Amino acid sequence: MGKIEKNYEKLSFQTRAIHVGNKIDKETKAIKRPITMGNSYELPYDPSNLNWSSADGNLYTRNGGSNQQYLQERIKSLENGEDCIVLASGVAALSGLFFALLESGDHVIFSNVTYIATYRLLNELFNKKFNVQTTIVDTSDSKAVKDAIRPNTKLIHIETPGNPTLSISSIREIAKIAHENDALLSVDNTLASPFNQRPLELGADFSIESLTKYINGHGDSMGGSITGKKKYLDIIRQQSQVNLGAAISPFNAWLIMRGCVTLPLRMKQHNENALRIAKFLESLPIVSFVSYPGLKSHKNHEIANSQMVPGFGGVLSFGLNTNHETHNKFVSNLNLITSAVSLGHDESLIVFIGENDERQYLYFEEFHNGFFRLSVGIEDADDIIEDIKQALKKIGLL
Repeated sequence: MGKIEKNYEKLSFQTRAIHVGNKIDKETKAIKRPITMGNSYELPYDPSNLNWSSADGNLYTRNGGSNQQYLQERIKSLENGEDCIVLASGVAALSGLFFALLESGDHVIFSNVTYIATYRLLNELFNKKFNVQTTIVDTSDSKAVKDAIRPNTKLIHIETPGNPTLSISSIREIAKIAHENDALLSVDNTLASPFNQRPLELGADFSIESLTKYINGHGDSMGGSITGKKKYLDIIRQQSQVNLGAAISPFNAWLIMRGCVTLPLRMKQHNENALRIAKFLESLPIVSFVSYPGLKSHKNHEIANSQMVPGFGGVLSFGLNTNHETHNKFVSNLNLITSAVSLGHDESLIVFIGENDERQYLYFEEFHNGFFRLSVGIEDADDIIEDIKQALKKIGLL
């Protein structure tokens, strides 16, 4: 086990998802790392010179705990990064990055299609509370990103694929724009997962994951990660983990460590299922549009095809040629697919986003009449398709 950890870079993604961060427990000889639930660790003989806010070594679980460290080793390996911080949630990772790196007067460019918390943080909280200037840009258009650059632009933050419309931005092109202007690029990689896309390899400075989603994959724990260069991660660890207290619980870290063992296997099934369901939906006259990066009809399919390998993820969005009430009736008649938030679970989940959503003005026109975000699970694809068919038949749309 020790030799594997030292030479993990020579191993495949699938093998690293199993072995990195794991080791035989010295005390019990268990072949899986145990959960260490203690919130405090034994001090040295003379603790008077300790920095009580240090994140080096085990001192206090808010400063960093054993299970967190094991998980950080694994995520760092899967992202192919220099360092990694694991925090309490995906939003803790996002806010932790922004809080530690941004100062009053800095300018941030961010994607018009992002997770709602990102929109809140950058469009409302950071600019109003901390005088951070922010510009919302359609980052699927790299020229628009370049045109939005200012002398004080500190960070470009993109989400690709974007949640919930599945927009695609070119990580390579935007990284080049950022670095030519002395700015940093952070990428929310949650909808892709490091199995399909590794932003750091494409030039990004930070890759952010909601570990709650695909990496855990079982819908039973929360966590978030930031992977990037150590010189930045040290700042984030000190300010946002230790002093803001966004530490992950040992139990959640252990659950995610367990869940990500099967990430490569699950993602293969998510990728395959989502592409099949997207093609099926695209064939139905009642469906007004399907947005999935794996479809040739997607606006930026070629960009997705160049940076998402080996697949396009398990999330798609689509609309129906019908009214608001019938959208809800369709969901209520689904039996296998569950109406619930989140994504990346083993089971399929669907959310109806109505035409009155506050961010509709940022989306392409086809999304303005209400649409669904469908997180395709790892069930048999034929069963998912049959569930959609029977729900459409019950409301007279098929």
